[in-house]
Amino acid sequence: MSTSELSRGDTVDNSQVELVPITPKLIAMDRASAQATAVPPALLAYQPESYRIGAGDSLFITVWEHPELTSPAGPQQATVANGRLVRSDGTLFYPYVGTLKVTGMTIEELREAISKKLAAYVEKPQVDVSVVGYGSQRVLLQGAFVKTDPQPITAVPLTLAQVLGTATINTEQANLSGLVLTRDGQDYPLDLDALNSGDKLAQDIYLKPGDRLFLPYNDRQEVYVVGEVVRPMAINFKTSDLSLTQALGRAGGLNPLSAKGKAVYVIRGVKDLEQAPSKVFSLDARSPAAFALADQFMVKPGDVVFVGPAGVTRWNRFFSQLLPFSGLINSAANANKDF
Repeated sequence: MSTSELSRGDTVDNSQVELVPITPKLIAMDRASAQATAVPPALLAYQPESYRIGAGDSLFITVWEHPELTSPAGPQQATVANGRLVRSDGTLFYPYVGTLKVTGMTIEELREAISKKLAAYVEKPQVDVSVVGYGSQRVLLQGAFVKTDPQPITAVPLTLAQVLGTATINTEQANLSGLVLTRDGQDYPLDLDALNSGDKLAQDIYLKPGDRLFLPYNDRQEVYVVGEVVRPMAINFKTSDLSLTQALGRAGGLNPLSAKGKAVYVIRGVKDLEQAPSKVFSLDARSPAAFALADQFMVKPGDVVFVGPAGVTRWNRFFSQLLPFSGLINSAANANKDF
């Protein structure tokens, strides 16, 4: 099938439309592209360093054989009650040591600093430091989570899987293919559904202080099936693996009385037609082999699946039938670009 077959006698500017047949080669290319961009390398390359103390942290400092220094509130009090808060200016006061600037220090560096100061008053002091309250370094969450409370970065490295498990994804409303991790001003898109598909789970991703996770809702995840199908409809989905076969199946399939099996199209809009043409993927569905291709071809949010009527259909009639959806297509394309 070629553009000339569809455009014979029409008056539409076909430079704004690129006709692409659905073939095994196209599907192989799409699959290879999806695998290549599954996880941004920059995220996999990050390895967490030792925890560094920050303002808002609460520290429990133990000086062995000196309970008056270890538990000034009394041994009967909870550990947190004897903790020492790092002030907003990053300083900490400790008896016989004075005021120390502790923000940015590792736990081991602070332990050594206190030991050196106490050595003038305590013979061979044995000092231990632990964090009993984390308040300085967090990961922020927004979107389709059950719990969106910020999650603290602790001395134990925090992974993406742990954060998602604690926050709990709203599986009914979340767009699982649209997670965005923002780090140091850079957005990294992640497809959770694709990451965990196949024979094994994807390699985990460590999070760092200041990371932000945004999981969009799936209210804009729609494919529109129109034309000669049993039930024209908008189909909502929350993953990235809705196939053309599934989309047609949910719409009841091709209308056996009026559909033209050769005229099955997937129209994919773009943000700016002056910069790039919209793509129209075509499928000749008259043979059983075509449905094997359709089962491997994945539709995207904002796509319009159009099944033409039996008989001769000119390109401008085909295009005019899509005009009511043109604004919808472009809006969906813009929304998909924005998140």
